[in-house]
Amino acid sequence: MTRRHAPRPAGEAFRVARDRAAPRTGLAAIQAAWTAALGERLAAVTKPVSERAGTLTVECADGVWAQELDLMQEQLLQRLREELGERAPEALRFRVERGA
Repeated sequence: MTRRHAPRPAGEAFRVARDRAAPRTGLAAIQAAWTAALGERLAAVTKPVSERAGTLTVECADGVWAQELDLMQEQLLQRLREELGERAPEALRFRVERGA
């Protein structure tokens, strides 16, 4: 007769599988930390779309957001540094979302 063990929580298995499947690029790390770093409100109107030579390009819902966030660049970079450490971008570039 074999002993049955209680089911193990699936949450940890899902987290491990997600982490193994996630791309290992700088952009992927930024995208994963984006909402935590910027907050729900800013994340809802922005999307990090590319990273090149330390500069992150962010698409914004409209030109007003792009301009406002450009003025907040240092504050946003600090938040990203707190979340990502060395993987944080050095600069941000904002543009209006294509098709918006």
